[in-house]
Amino acid sequence: MDLICKTVIFLLASLSLGIDGEFARNFITIAGPLPSELAERLGLQDQVLPKDQQGPGMAAAQCQPDLVASELPRYFSPLRELGVTHYKVLLPWARLLPEGNATKADGAQVWCYRQLLEALAAAGLRAVLVLHQGRVPGAVAAQASGRNGRAFNRLFVEYAEFSFHAFGDLVDAWLSFSDLPEVLQSLPYNDPQEQVQAVAAAHEGFYTTLHEMISPVGGKLSIALEISTVQDMTPSELLSVSLQDSVDFVSLSLQYHCGNETDFYKKLSEFQSVWKDKDILVFSLKVLDCASVEENPFIPAAAIVTAINKEEARMVGCDVNDFLDYFSEVLSETNTLQENLDAVLAPRSSYQTVWEMFAEQSESERDSFLQDVFPHGFLWGISTGAFNIEGAWAEDGKGESIWDQFGHGGHVHMNQTADVACDSYYKTSYDIYLLRGLHPQLYKFSLSWSRIFPAGTNETINSKGVDFYSQLIDQLLDSNIEPMVTLFHWDLPQALQALGGWQNESIIDAFVSYADFCFSTFGDRVKLWITFHEPWVISYAGYGTGEHPPGITDPGAASYKVAHTILKAHAKVWHLYNSKYRSQQLGKVGMVLNSDWAEPKTPTSSEDVRASERYLQFMLGWFAHPIFVNGDYPDMLKAQIQEVNQQCFTTVAQLPVFTEEEKSWVKGTADFFGLSHYTSRLVSAGANGMCTPGYESIGNFSLHVDPSWPQAASSWIHVVPWGLRRLLKFVSQEYTGSKIPIYIAGSGVPTGDTGDLLNDTLRVDYFRQYIDEALKAVKLDAVDVRSYIARSLLDGFEGPVGYSLKFGLHHVNFEDSNRPRTPKASAYFYSSVIEKNGFPSKALGRSSAPVVFDRPVPSKLPNLPASEVPSKAKVVWQKFSSQTAHERDMYFYGTFPEDFTWGVSSSAYQIEGGWDADGKGPSIWDNFTHVPGNINNNDTGDTACDSYNKVEEDIYLLRALGVKNYRFSLSWPRIFPTGRNNSINSHGVDYYNRLIDGLVANNITPIVTLYHWDLPQSLQDIGGWESDELIDLFDSFADFCFRTFGDRVKFWITFNEPNIIAWLGYGLGTFPPSVKDPGSAPYRVAHILLKAHARAYHTYDDKYRASQAGVIALCPFISWAEPKTPSDPRDIEAADRYLQFLVGWFTHPIFKNGDYPEVMKWKVGNRSELQNLPSSRLPVFTEEEREYIRGTADVFCFNTYSSKIVTHSTTRLKPFSYEYDQELSKTVDSSWPSSALSDHRAVAWGLRRLLNWIKEEYGNPPIYIIENGVGVKTKSDVDDNARIFYYKTYIDEALKAYKVDGVNLKGYNVWSLMDNFEWVDGYDPKFGLHQIDFDNPNRPRTPKRSAVYYAEIIRNNGIPLPKEEEFLYGEFPDNFWWSVATAAYQIEGGWRADGKGLSIWDKYSHTPLRIGNDATGDVACDSYHKIEEDVEMLKSLKVSHYRFSISWSRVLPDGTTRYINEMGLNYYERLIDALLAANIMPQVTLYHWDLPQALQDVGGWENDTIVQRFKEYAEVLFQRLGDKVKFWITLNEPYNTAYLGYGVGTAAPGISVRPGRAPYVVGHNLIKAHAEVWHLYNETYRAKQGGLISITINSDWAEPRNPHNQEDVEAARRFLQFFLGWFAHPIFKNGDYNEVMKRRIRERSLAQGLSKSRLPEFTESEKQRIKGTYDYFGLNHYTTVLTYNLNYPKGVISYDSDRGTATVTDRSWLNSGSIWLKVTPFGFRKILRWIKEEYNNPPIYVTENGVSERGAFQFNDTWRMHYYRTYINEALKAVALDGVDLRGYTAWTLMDNFEWAVGYQEKFGLYHVNFSDPALPRRPKASAKYYSQIINCNGFPDPATGPHPCLEQEPEVTPTEPTPGAADSVSFLGLELTSQNAEIALYVLFALSAVGVLGLALFAYKYGKSSKRSHKQSHMELSNKM
Repeated sequence: MDLICKTVIFLLASLSLGIDGEFARNFITIAGPLPSELAERLGLQDQVLPKDQQGPGMAAAQCQPDLVASELPRYFSPLRELGVTHYKVLLPWARLLPEGNATKADGAQVWCYRQLLEALAAAGLRAVLVLHQGRVPGAVAAQASGRNGRAFNRLFVEYAEFSFHAFGDLVDAWLSFSDLPEVLQSLPYNDPQEQVQAVAAAHEGFYTTLHEMISPVGGKLSIALEISTVQDMTPSELLSVSLQDSVDFVSLSLQYHCGNETDFYKKLSEFQSVWKDKDILVFSLKVLDCASVEENPFIPAAAIVTAINKEEARMVGCDVNDFLDYFSEVLSETNTLQENLDAVLAPRSSYQTVWEMFAEQSESERDSFLQDVFPHGFLWGISTGAFNIEGAWAEDGKGESIWDQFGHGGHVHMNQTADVACDSYYKTSYDIYLLRGLHPQLYKFSLSWSRIFPAGTNETINSKGVDFYSQLIDQLLDSNIEPMVTLFHWDLPQALQALGGWQNESIIDAFVSYADFCFSTFGDRVKLWITFHEPWVISYAGYGTGEHPPGITDPGAASYKVAHTILKAHAKVWHLYNSKYRSQQLGKVGMVLNSDWAEPKTPTSSEDVRASERYLQFMLGWFAHPIFVNGDYPDMLKAQIQEVNQQCFTTVAQLPVFTEEEKSWVKGTADFFGLSHYTSRLVSAGANGMCTPGYESIGNFSLHVDPSWPQAASSWIHVVPWGLRRLLKFVSQEYTGSKIPIYIAGSGVPTGDTGDLLNDTLRVDYFRQYIDEALKAVKLDAVDVRSYIARSLLDGFEGPVGYSLKFGLHHVNFEDSNRPRTPKASAYFYSSVIEKNGFPSKALGRSSAPVVFDRPVPSKLPNLPASEVPSKAKVVWQKFSSQTAHERDMYFYGTFPEDFTWGVSSSAYQIEGGWDADGKGPSIWDNFTHVPGNINNNDTGDTACDSYNKVEEDIYLLRALGVKNYRFSLSWPRIFPTGRNNSINSHGVDYYNRLIDGLVANNITPIVTLYHWDLPQSLQDIGGWESDELIDLFDSFADFCFRTFGDRVKFWITFNEPNIIAWLGYGLGTFPPSVKDPGSAPYRVAHILLKAHARAYHTYDDKYRASQAGVIALCPFISWAEPKTPSDPRDIEAADRYLQFLVGWFTHPIFKNGDYPEVMKWKVGNRSELQNLPSSRLPVFTEEEREYIRGTADVFCFNTYSSKIVTHSTTRLKPFSYEYDQELSKTVDSSWPSSALSDHRAVAWGLRRLLNWIKEEYGNPPIYIIENGVGVKTKSDVDDNARIFYYKTYIDEALKAYKVDGVNLKGYNVWSLMDNFEWVDGYDPKFGLHQIDFDNPNRPRTPKRSAVYYAEIIRNNGIPLPKEEEFLYGEFPDNFWWSVATAAYQIEGGWRADGKGLSIWDKYSHTPLRIGNDATGDVACDSYHKIEEDVEMLKSLKVSHYRFSISWSRVLPDGTTRYINEMGLNYYERLIDALLAANIMPQVTLYHWDLPQALQDVGGWENDTIVQRFKEYAEVLFQRLGDKVKFWITLNEPYNTAYLGYGVGTAAPGISVRPGRAPYVVGHNLIKAHAEVWHLYNETYRAKQGGLISITINSDWAEPRNPHNQEDVEAARRFLQFFLGWFAHPIFKNGDYNEVMKRRIRERSLAQGLSKSRLPEFTESEKQRIKGTYDYFGLNHYTTVLTYNLNYPKGVISYDSDRGTATVTDRSWLNSGSIWLKVTPFGFRKILRWIKEEYNNPPIYVTENGVSERGAFQFNDTWRMHYYRTYINEALKAVALDGVDLRGYTAWTLMDNFEWAVGYQEKFGLYHVNFSDPALPRRPKASAKYYSQIINCNGFPDPATGPHPCLEQEPEVTPTEPTPGAADSVSFLGLELTSQNAEIALYVLFALSAVGVLGLALFAYKYGKSSKRSHKQSHMELSNKM
């Protein structure tokens, strides 16, 4: 048959060419394109001609270059033997250039087509390449539409040129277009003429390019024209006219209809007449309607040739495809083309194909590194799993998971558990911080099923767990990171495991319900879902080997059953998403499957090859085949299991069977293929022993590793990078083809827990190699891989091996409760791979793109006159110094403007290190630090933070922070080693270029300081800054820097802190160059520095500003100066003088008149004269110099850290000194918080004043705070609470200055980015947001809590008002009780009156040194004699109730009922009657601490007989007063009785000798006494008296000091249980102490060698007696504390050591008159809500709440009004928003009184009592009126609804004349503000002004008038500070 073929082809050739034998040898016989079946298999559907296409689906296919390379040669070689010379290849324009843009080609497609062309060449065939056939690509049409044909022409020529460069070496002839009608029709032009012109122009354009530009002697070009039988003039004929001169030969598409020769000849004749001299190639020949061809193929061939020759055509070749098709159909028995095609198409397994494809690779070829990048849009990710990192195993309602139980069962290495893990539940913001540093596009994490559904079903939904994930997702999206969420990552709720777990099919519905909830809750934000992570591990390790929970060992049955259930659950969830959510949410759902690559152990053994394939099918195919192939398990797996069972004559393995319906349900249920891959295996056929159930025996394979493969820390992982490429090819071949994208969703390597944990080079190498293999799969094998997700973000809990294996890119220190996270080398490496999108072939040159970050706009600052003495800025002291502490410290909420710049700062010498690296010259600091004794600890900056070698690392931190700018300095000797421009060090320049480029690439503005103290030593050798020569030299350095870096640097600082250089370097000499000349050198140096600054400024101005458009300034150091006595003008002058000498020294010449401040000239001049000097020590500027210096700054930059208290002082004249010249003395207030540096105390309010001073002094220029921070002296301060308080308060003061005061503040920078070399203090003070381990040569950087805090400030652009802090308008329920409280001993006095017995407080207060100022309660407020006055006060307040206590010893003088003191009882009866007459209900406390001393003498509350005594005392009161009292409180604050009275002894009876026993015994008796009295009332009196009785428990609210630390969270919980829970748990819960107390005290007691707990135990009957003894929950609450864990030594026996906590307070909280009481309204709502949740929502009465003050009395107690307003509003929120059953509120207290151990120094009263007046007159404070108004309104009526009748109309006040020019100002917090500023000012005080100022007089008048004992009203000076 071969012979026939060849004959036909020869006939075509010879007939058409006559007898020219030579030409016959050159005749073209052309075949192609590929048959459709083969093309589809190879992903080359573009080769199929249109009529063969199967539909639109083809377009998405992915080319398979390896198949192309391996299989096409077998197809092509027989064609050459048949005589075919050329082959048609149709290029797919749309695939090669998907966007129509030649710069964005699809590399994989290009590679594929090169493989095709190379296969042709290898077979000896030459290519005829058709550039475009059929419809124009959509992208091209879109770009060409709406324009003329030129656009199409340009796009086509670009494409053609691109193709020539890509394939030209493999192409013999080119065709521009074929299938012209389709081409023309698809062009976006309506006019046919225009269409033709567009195609002609495109063709001609390529012709010109091909012959003139690309290849003058290159390939030949044609266009495929058609001859049809249609009579109209075809496009081909139209084109024939215009293309005469732009084709090298004519390509003709012919249709020959047998029997229609006449018409055919006619058409051909017309065609020939147009193309007289051109060669013709019959490019496409279709023989139609020729029945006879089957009998004799020679007939049509001969007829066609005859026809062509008849027209004397110059035919050079012909298409023989139709003949080949015919032969391939009829030839069957010889080795023909079809057999070769069949061989190519034979079903070979994907594994064999892939294995063979790579089998011949040499090692060097296999391991070669591909330098290339991933396609645009490739997704980089990082992963974690919930149980690996979250911790918080039982927090906030989370249910137990199987991993919790597994860990608690002791099944993990060293009994470790995941209870805390990385503490990520509390550290979301820390993890986000790291993610922002890494900047992946994806974060793959899992949801903990039991955190959302604690019992596994939707019957209980844990809202706190839902909130946790919701916030995590929001924060990810906020950081531009896409969440990829796994529904199930192994941590099954234990409740579901108890029902059988994955072996019980009912779990499918539970999983679907859980998934449904997650889709509906998070699906609006989550677009990538994973149903199951690595189900093979669940089946294999959980149910096969039992290594993982639930620990079932059943590899033959359970393992397969579980897999079956999981597959069905997955499918059901996929269908749920598909039908219910996909259309709205547009997400994708898939599964992540793990698989090794399997390589045959003996490559020549077909058994091993089959075993390798079997291993893959058992691992990957088990799950992938049902989903991605046919809904069923792989045939190989099914056959193997069947064979094992047959051979063993028993069921070794049970593989469940899918029904047909299930198969169709499972098939296709994935939108992507998630793949986890870590390692590879060598596989051999299994040995005997198949009948023992086991993974390998059932599969009949054995696993091995190559000993040359590097071993990771884990025995199961060897580093085999090339396995990934092969596995990806296999997955693509077997499962996904071109339709399903592959996401590499898990890849990483573990390291051990020894050695260098941070410099993880093994992991870096692993990622480099594995990622490169993925790149090869994408680029060389055309595998559609869309992502690479590294494992893992953090070291975590790794299952059975616990924390011993570390997969993290960030190290977690599990020994530290803060769980600090430190980036490893791999984190920095991976972030650079992400940044570069792979491994670009060469380092890209610096981007020439313009810098687009925000930058200050230079504006000419105003010309200002010289400052006066003192300056006009003294208004700042007048404005602020009279503020009260409350006004000064009130926290302010708000945000900065959008263009505000947040940054962080550093400096060269402090961080760079590399002191002599790469040619750097020595600086004065290098030499200074190398002299022993100059620096603390003899530290040096030789290495410092090693930033010279850590550009990547530093940028990682900056990116994590989210800063907008980074201020750093250039090291002059690193750039000019000798200080001069004749010595430029290119390495130094390159370092700064890399840093600046990195910043710009991350949208971080560089703020660059030219000089930060590190002068080249060679310049110091010529005199340093005392030499004028430095002016030119500095200018030369600055000029070089502007020229070199100014294209990217737009913000320059000439000198950092020139005042420090001058004074410390040349005055005190503590800094290099150590010149000690305090009286003259500082002035000389400053003079030169100013001139050098001005020179550099003018250089920039003259040479660079126009092109670079930056700003330039200098940056002095400033401390605020507060006058010691603000009312003393001399101190005001001294404070101003301090600032003029400190900062005006430099800023006055620049921002004002070019000269020093007048006060400086005056002082230094006068003192010089007094010192007998001929002239002033202060140098003089010439007029010219002044003009030159004036205005040389575009913005005002400064550094500030602290404040000073300044007072005028007459200083000595000798020695001469800059310091003495100022004539003042400086101190600090010892109450200001200290720091690592003695002169750096935190004084936040000083910053606001300083900003105002700059505003007033320098005309409100644009201001930038360049350094602000605090040093801490400690080894480790990752949990740097003090630094957070510092920033929290300082930034807030800056915010006030901007928002309230109108200061033009533009930016704020923290000092510093990281701990560094702090000059003469070395490395001791830590200022950094990041901790540096200076003992580690790698200088690892660990984010501190302050870094996470500052990042949050930046993200919020300030301090916005938290939602929960917003004021709530509304009213309390109608029957709400309003009350005010007192206590007997605190107010009554009459300590021996009328037979009263002694109480323990009588004795205690008469004991020396017990009470402040030796005060007593002997008289107190004398309420024993002032019932009427007290009741009048109550009436004026409008309270509904009055809470007071009864003095036990006034009623029962010896504490027993042996004698009842009727006079005492009568006092209470009269008081109660007076209250009832005033319609005020009494609330009576039986015991408020004043125990009869007689009872204390027999042991007091330590003696359990007191229970009976208390009961007897109560019975007397119930009998005598119970008919009138309906609200009883048994005990007030039992905690204070037990702890203060008997533990620490700071309250009566003052016992402190048994702090670990007595408090518990006392508490025990108090609880029992309460219970007995409750039962007495309940059983004997309730029925007839109908009252309520309960206990009042006091408690602070406790917040964790670090809310991101589980240990602190637990400490806060423990604090509450030991405080409030001590008494509440037995009474309100179960009659017994809470478990926290019982466990802690028992454990410590036993550890102390005791046989039992020091906490007494209740008997069962006592528990029953105590439980439920309440009618309501009485709560006293004042404040909140921040709590943290404190481990006391074992030997310390005390309540405090048992509790094991310590407390601090937040510096931003307002103070009160009591050191323990900070104003924290938010805690009130939280404790109320906690009581509701902890004790089943009991009715609550707040029985005390209030605030104290100290010092001189002020009527206008704004702080108290603020306290009541905010606290009562939080109570309203608790009722209205949280559903707390709050029934009443009681203010403490009615009037100032005896405040226990502090006597009368702290005053809580709504009424002032003048204790120095024997009459003890009471006067209302403004707060009394305010509280009565709240009562009157029953809350806070919304002002938006108009005036409320409850707000009494105030009397009209005659307005005073406004100050001239201040018409639009208001008085607010001691400030004069514009009304606009006041409106936005401290929101919390808005309601107080009306009450405090206007209402006070009226209220006092009303009260005074109605009081029976009137007294002369002293004149009330009403403050206007509201």
